[in-house]
Amino acid sequence: MTNGITFSDAPVAEATIRNDWTRAQVAELYHQPVLDLVYQAASVHRQFHDPQEVQVCTLLSIKTGGCSEDCSYCSQSVKYNTGLKAEKLMPVDDVLARAREAAESGSTRFCMGAAWREVRDNRDFDRVLAMVSGVADLGLEVCCTLGMLTPEQAEKLKAAGLYAYNHNLDTSEENYGNIISTRTYDDRLQTLENVRRAKISVCSGGIIGLGETDEDRISMLHTLATLPAHPESVPVNALVAIEGTPLQDQPRVPVWDMVRMIATARILMPQAMVRLSAGRLEMPVAEQALCFLAGANSIFAGDKLLTTPNPEVDADQAMFQLLSLKPRKSYKQEEAGQMRPA
Repeated sequence: MTNGITFSDAPVAEATIRNDWTRAQVAELYHQPVLDLVYQAASVHRQFHDPQEVQVCTLLSIKTGGCSEDCSYCSQSVKYNTGLKAEKLMPVDDVLARAREAAESGSTRFCMGAAWREVRDNRDFDRVLAMVSGVADLGLEVCCTLGMLTPEQAEKLKAAGLYAYNHNLDTSEENYGNIISTRTYDDRLQTLENVRRAKISVCSGGIIGLGETDEDRISMLHTLATLPAHPESVPVNALVAIEGTPLQDQPRVPVWDMVRMIATARILMPQAMVRLSAGRLEMPVAEQALCFLAGANSIFAGDKLLTTPNPEVDADQAMFQLLSLKPRKSYKQEEAGQMRPA
């Protein structure tokens, strides 16, 4: 008791891994006072992770633009006039050169993104398989985001050395039709299932700032947290509003919204890597520090995330030094062949 105010010093209960969260329980977590939420998330984070370790990842667009989808946030859709020029799939050697550069700058995970609706069984996919094999040989965790996958394609990627596959839910099932019409929510969930069955690490999260409600955010987190197994990686993206897209006039996402999403994801999915992803360029170091405190333990490095700007490597290195953070080693380097949180 101090000045009539009672402070609780009761420790946070030991977190457990569970997949039976109810929507009401997720909402209760999400809506609690933000400082209480951050405290709980930070406590859970310390139970499962080294709070000073942050994994540094690099994301490269290996095939830019010309996508047939109509995702309302995306500059790469052929449906919108964003001034982005469509490009062909990059040569394998060029991709491997970029992967080496990423490794030299401290990245331990290299993700390759192609602006495709779905993977097709053709020479381009054969080239991607060669890229995966080459990046894996460099000792990096290799990740891809290529659109929808069949079970057979997932198996081929696994055989080539793919460590993780990213396929975001983007938003809630209820809000999904307001953002995308060219594929269904079930399509996304099926791809995640195909990836999981191939024993590839699952990376799946979403974007906030699309005009969704708190209930939509809670719904998306509930879907992720009640999958048969939690995603090993959960990216939390803040919309980067791009001129020419239907969402070009959306306001910047407040940092406390990012903090709530990251903290709730950390509590729901304790073992996951929670990735502070798109939107970092507009966040000063103090705001990013709040996100790390709330349970984020991964960032994307490099001056671009596919087609949107991102903080430069030097700025991130300075932030790491200021916050006494250290890059996390690749799990491939630590325990080759054993599935660990991605």
